Amino acid sequence: MSDYVYGKNSFFEALNNKRIVKAYVLSDSSVKGKGIPYEIVDRRKLDQLSKGGNHQGYVAQVKEFRLSRVDDMIKERNGLIVMLDGLEDVHNLGAIIRTAECAGADGVIYKSHNSVKVNDTVAKVACGALEYMKVAEVTNLVNTIKELKKKGYWIVGSAGEAAQLYDEIDYDMNVVLIIGSEGKGMSRLVREECDFIVKLPMYGKVSSLNASVAAGILIYNVIQKRTK
Repeated sequence: MSDYVYGKNSFFEALNNKRIVKAYVLSDSSVKGKGIPYEIVDRRKLDQLSKGGNHQGYVAQVKEFRLSRVDDMIKERNGLIVMLDGLEDVHNLGAIIRTAECAGADGVIYKSHNSVKVNDTVAKVACGALEYMKVAEVTNLVNTIKELKKKGYWIVGSAGEAAQLYDEIDYDMNVVLIIGSEGKGMSRLVREECDFIVKLPMYGKVSSLNASVAAGILIYNVIQKRTK
């Protein structure tokens, strides 16, 4: 991950978690007395550090983001892990991490090749959620799924052509919810490991939702089912 985060929410969550090495701000009103080194700079410098991102006047050099282990996400009951199969858009990854954290999911998993990874844009879109959400990068999703099955998890994939609707499952179990790539969906090998494949109904003329929007609906459906 980049050594910088930018945007007000990401900045202050990093500050709360003591990850800021040095802050770059337009004024010292928000950072003075916080016990961190800081430098007052102009907007052009902030634009440069954030690579043109919407920094809102806040950029910070931070300690390296540490990925989690899948084992750190395991729960005995009603676990919820979000697995991303070939996601390509950094904004979708950031939005899914934010939603997963807000919903109380236990972690997000993505593969280490042919997939988007955590970077400074992801951190900005996640609006501070990256400071709290466990994120794991694995080399092989199928092997990871097999290990999670051994630990009591049921695998729920999502695909537009599925026969079963997303709200027809009870979800009173440990769940790995799989979101496929924006263009191709789930890979064949991952699909073959699914215990359930569900779809979101489409009532308009467009045949699919944005990946992060679909993920949000599916994640909160799991939570809603469990709290009834």
